Amino acid sequence: MIRIDFNRLRFLVIDDNAHMRRIVRTLLHGFGAREVYEAEDGAAGLEAFTHYMPDIVITDWSMPIFDGLELTSMIRQPGANANPYVAIIMLTGHSEKKRVLESRDAGVTEFLAKPISAKALYQRILNVVVNPRPFIRTKTFFGPDRRRNHSSSYVGPERRKGEKADVIKVQPLLDKTKSSV
Repeated sequence: MIRIDFNRLRFLVIDDNAHMRRIVRTLLHGFGAREVYEAEDGAAGLEAFTHYMPDIVITDWSMPIFDGLELTSMIRQPGANANPYVAIIMLTGHSEKKRVLESRDAGVTEFLAKPISAKALYQRILNVVVNPRPFIRTKTFFGPDRRRNHSSSYVGPERRKGEKADVIKVQPLLDKTKSSV
C-alpha cells in the first residue's frame, strides 16, 4: 500500500462559497495537509495560483469574474505561468455528462461532484498523485491525456492520427509525497 505524506503537498481551493472552502480545507487538514490556500473567485484564484505555486488546485465550476473552466484554460496556457502541468480537480454541483466532457476538454485532471465525501476527495487526490496522466499538446489542445484507458483491442477511429501530438511526461507528485515509513 502506498502511503502519501499530505504534509508535503500544497493545495489551492477556489470556491465562491466560504462554507464549501471550509469543508474542503477541513478534509485536506484531516488527510494531513498543512499548506492549504484559498481564493473566493477565479481572478483571486489565478493570483493565488501564481503566488503560492500549488501542487493541486481544487476549483469550483461556477464562480464570479471567471469560472473554473476559464481558470483552467488560463492555467493550461503554456508559457503563461510557471506550472501549466498542475493537477486540477473540478468541483461542481453539476455532474451532467456534458459538463464532465467540457471539463476534460478544458484540461481538468479530475472531476468531483458535490456533495463531496472525504473518500471521493481522497480518491481524486490519490489518482493525481499516484497515476499522473501524461500531457498532450496538439494545435487545439494542451492538458492531461483525455484517454484514461489504452486498449490494444480498440478498433474505432484514431482521431489523434493525422494531427501531430506531443506527449509530455509530467513529474509525478508521488516522489514528493512518499512518506518515510
